[in-house]
Amino acid sequence: MSPLAFRVLGPLQVHGPDGPLRLPPGRQEVILAALLLEVNRVVSTNHLVDLIWEDNPPETARTQVQICVSRLRKLLAGADGEVSITTRPPGYVLHTDAANVDAALFTDLVLRARRLREKGELDRSVQLLRDAVTLWQGDCLSGLDSGPLANKARQLNEERLTAVELRIQLELELGRYDGLVGELQRLTHEHPLREKLRGQLIQALYWSGRQAEALEAFRTARRFLAEELGLEPSRELRELESAILAGRLPAPTGSGPVSVAVRAPGEKASPEEPAQPAAVESAEDTETTTAPSAESVRQDAVPHQLPAAVADFVSDADRLAALEEALTGRPGRTTVGLAAITGKPGTGKSTLAVHVAHMLSETGFPDGQLYCDLRGTTGTPATPEEVLGRFLRALGIPGQLIPESLDERAEMYRTRLASRRVLVVLDDAAGEGQVLPLLPGSRGCAVLVTGRARLTALPGAHRVELDVLAEDRALELLSRIIGRERVAGEAAAAEALVRTVGRLPLALRIVAARLAARPHWTLASMVQRLANERHRLDELTHGEMTMRASLSLTYEGLAPEDRRLLRLLSMAQAPTLPSWLAGALLDDRRPFPSDLMEPLVDVQMLDVAGVERTGGFRYRFHEIIRVYAREQLAAHHTPEGRQEALARMAGGWMHLAQQAHRKVYGGDFTVLHGDAPRWEPPDSYTDEVLADPLAWLDAEQASLCGMVEHTAEAGLHDLSWDLATSLVTLFEVRGHYDLWEQTHLSALAAVRKAGNLRGTAAVRASLGSLYMSRNQFDTARQALNSALDVFQALDEPMGEALCRRDMALIARSSGDDTSALELYRRSLADFDRAGDVVGRAIVLTQSAHIRMRQGEIAAAQRQLDEALDIYDGVGYTGGRARTLRRVGQLLLEQGRSDLAVLTFTEVLELCRDSGDVIGEGHLLRDLGHAFVIMGRPDRARDFYDRAVTAREGVMDFSGGALARLDLARLLDTEPGRSRELLVPAVEVFRERRMGRELAEAERLLATGC
Repeated sequence: MSPLAFRVLGPLQVHGPDGPLRLPPGRQEVILAALLLEVNRVVSTNHLVDLIWEDNPPETARTQVQICVSRLRKLLAGADGEVSITTRPPGYVLHTDAANVDAALFTDLVLRARRLREKGELDRSVQLLRDAVTLWQGDCLSGLDSGPLANKARQLNEERLTAVELRIQLELELGRYDGLVGELQRLTHEHPLREKLRGQLIQALYWSGRQAEALEAFRTARRFLAEELGLEPSRELRELESAILAGRLPAPTGSGPVSVAVRAPGEKASPEEPAQPAAVESAEDTETTTAPSAESVRQDAVPHQLPAAVADFVSDADRLAALEEALTGRPGRTTVGLAAITGKPGTGKSTLAVHVAHMLSETGFPDGQLYCDLRGTTGTPATPEEVLGRFLRALGIPGQLIPESLDERAEMYRTRLASRRVLVVLDDAAGEGQVLPLLPGSRGCAVLVTGRARLTALPGAHRVELDVLAEDRALELLSRIIGRERVAGEAAAAEALVRTVGRLPLALRIVAARLAARPHWTLASMVQRLANERHRLDELTHGEMTMRASLSLTYEGLAPEDRRLLRLLSMAQAPTLPSWLAGALLDDRRPFPSDLMEPLVDVQMLDVAGVERTGGFRYRFHEIIRVYAREQLAAHHTPEGRQEALARMAGGWMHLAQQAHRKVYGGDFTVLHGDAPRWEPPDSYTDEVLADPLAWLDAEQASLCGMVEHTAEAGLHDLSWDLATSLVTLFEVRGHYDLWEQTHLSALAAVRKAGNLRGTAAVRASLGSLYMSRNQFDTARQALNSALDVFQALDEPMGEALCRRDMALIARSSGDDTSALELYRRSLADFDRAGDVVGRAIVLTQSAHIRMRQGEIAAAQRQLDEALDIYDGVGYTGGRARTLRRVGQLLLEQGRSDLAVLTFTEVLELCRDSGDVIGEGHLLRDLGHAFVIMGRPDRARDFYDRAVTAREGVMDFSGGALARLDLARLLDTEPGRSRELLVPAVEVFRERRMGRELAEAERLLATGC
């Protein structure tokens, strides 16, 4: 079998004999990448923990790393001994031939190439370097989310470029100038800050006989460095320019300067003179022979209206190239070049437009640049007539000759530009109607428009929509304004600062300007000043720059109802906002509530974040815009008005969550509800979005949990507890125990503060179920007893039924079947009194398990049959699955193992279809038990193994530990593997106080299993 091949020079990939192997995303990818980057060397467990969790690892971090390594071993098992991961203190080693890992192979090839160069074998060195660079398929470990690994990846990316530069230097020394020019032009475009590549391009051009282009390459480098960094070229680049001008550019062999003869145009070299590129004229000759021409004098009338460009500009090179192509065009273009830059306030639209205009002013548009601020976000936008009048005067038309009408001015404007190459920059456009009359008719001209509206009706426009800066570019901008040393000295604070202002360019410029003016301030102190949301916009002010003023321009231009919606939406704490929220906040029940959101999207005060299953859109705020909207909310709405809107919003979430529960259970079964009013989104929306209720609950988990917290803090206690307990539908199936506890504790604090006895009892009863699921039986019993006392006092049969059912489960788990059956009997009576048939079916299923253990097979069968009938009647698939699982266990008790396996397999598919990961783990373990009874240890081992993976994959470590114990019993002939299974299990049993299981696991360890 051929060995596995590992690739980290690009996306992480593993290729086996039969093609690529699928790597589970997340932790296993990070651990494999770390092991591959140190192939055949030890990587400590502590380092792996840091890679995954960085500063906040959980207590079970080392156990989880061990689990991930175990899974990787299985994944790589197909290498037939060629690849292995072994445990070696203080961590793990991935063993394989280094040639199977592209990063190790790359490093080896580069090292061999350098040795060959030292021996003077340049051709072979070049070939090895080419082979090394060919291994790359993109940036190292692209797509892998791990900050510490990203640093190592950046180091390898740098080594790649260094290898490219070395190979090019060797090829220059071999005299292969012509073939390098195109490659170097591409490389300098992709890596404009690498002056070594620029120097190599200048040399390649010069020695190819293109000395004028070599000088232009130097001037391009000088312009770029001045505009981007405010720096002069390095000494090496300046020496290259001087050598070219002096005709003594050193040959790229390292042998010293070579004299370049100066000959008259057309004069041939003498036989003994080496063939050299003709030297350029000296600077003195150029100055004495060049005089201003009549044409250059006429250039004084050419308009140059562009504002000054900023020296600390940062942008994406591909974006600049696309804008350049859109404006300058390709040969044969027949229409005016047109580009529109849009984006939310503060994203740098004007800065980008002015930078691009300056970049193209000399080469692309030598006949001038016109500029006008159209004031689109003010109360008095410029009219097309006003702008045309300004432009015509700038183009040399006397004021008294400018016509009055818009049409005549537009005709004169187009005529004046017909034979010219002029760039028109129209900044802050209100809309297409303001822009269309200002478009020239000449294909030699171009128009660059900026605006907050999207300007989609401009014909043939290349559109650029600016968003916030990527983090690396945001840090680069900060470095350029306040200095790289200052940023490097407080790297963590710099990253926090960038995140706090949401990577919004204007906000970042304001913060950076304040820091630059106050060198004694630390970056950490600025982060602290911005931490208080109420004062954040006050801090985002410096001189004439103010974030609040920028946002106010757009806000004031909105219709009153749109401003009201923007303010109310700022109360929503969800990561993304469904369209129905607009209807709830405004109490507007139109069938398409997204129509209320779209005006805010048009002016980019809201972003479209995605599409729902209904086809409707989801929206989100930029954080700075949300802060501004909250300011306006406080200024324009009374506390009572805000509370009413919040209650409608929470009522909408409550209505949808309640409907989701009904669809899962076939009705309002096994749950208590409060009396707070609901707000109902359109029925068509509700039906579509809840077509798969568990999928909706999954997707909206963050929003729903956030609403529990929000309503609790706002004193809407009835909504808070009702929503929290309704979400158990999701928490139970998906095993979200932490969220279960977090939401319930928030709701519990709210209902206690309000003196809401019924809500307090409902939350405590639900917490009892949670603690029971965690095997914290003493805590569960206390919570359930206190809830039961209140429910009895209130004569609340549903609450009593839920408490007694769970107390029966605790008694059953501790082996007290007699007490459990009595509690189940009383719970059945309570559910019947409440009219809850699903609750009855659940109790019948659970108590049937006790009947089964006591040998009452017929009684157990009757109870299970009745439960199945109930579930079939209401359509509750989850309940049917749980009852069928008990049917399978009953079949095992009857010795009908084959039929039991078929039943368990059916239930397993039901669990997978519904996404019930907890149930899936149970069924895998049940199948393992069945195959043990059938004398099939190989199949049992497989199912136990999968049960471990399933339970621990959802952080259910107690369930995983039980499956590990099952598996260890089967592996008594493999002591090493048994020990590997039992050591983490013992830790879990000890931590969870599972005494019986702990005793057995320790006994197996002691006997050498």
